[in-house]
Parts: sequence; C-alpha cells; structure tokens
Amino acid sequence: MRGSYWFALVLLAIGGLNWLLVGAFNFDLVAAIFGEMSTASRVVYVLVGLAAIWTLLTSARVTRNNRDLRDPDNTRMAAR
Repeated sequence: MRGSYWFALVLLAIGGLNWLLVGAFNFDLVAAIFGEMSTASRVVYVLVGLAAIWTLLTSARVTRNNRDLRDPDNTRMAAR
C-alpha cells in the first residue's frame, strides 16, 4: 500500500481512539493536548475527516479493482 493510505489509516486510528475516549469517558484527547478548538486541534480534526474521505474513496477503488481481477470479463453468474 502507498504511504498516503497508511498515513490516512493512522489518522483514522487516532480519530477513532479519540471518539472512543469521548464516548466512554467524555474526554477529548485532542482538545486536552492542543486546546479546545484551537487552530492545532481544528487541523487535527480536519485531517482526520479528510483521511476518512480518502480511505473511503481508495477502498472503493481497491474493492472494484479486486472484483475486476477475480472476474475480468464481468461474467459472474448469479448465486442460486
């Protein structure tokens, strides 16, 4: 996988863990580190959101490519 995909996955993991802390303990780690709605925390939130969009788009493309590799002629028979 490309570096950008791994970077996006790391950002998604950070965002997911932050949401876990918010949901379970009402503790926002990003806000605790960078300050509540400071410029730095807003940058982190935006990067996590962009990483989510990037991962969704990239995953859809990878899924489509894998499907094409399994059935290059798109002649898959319907399951009965």
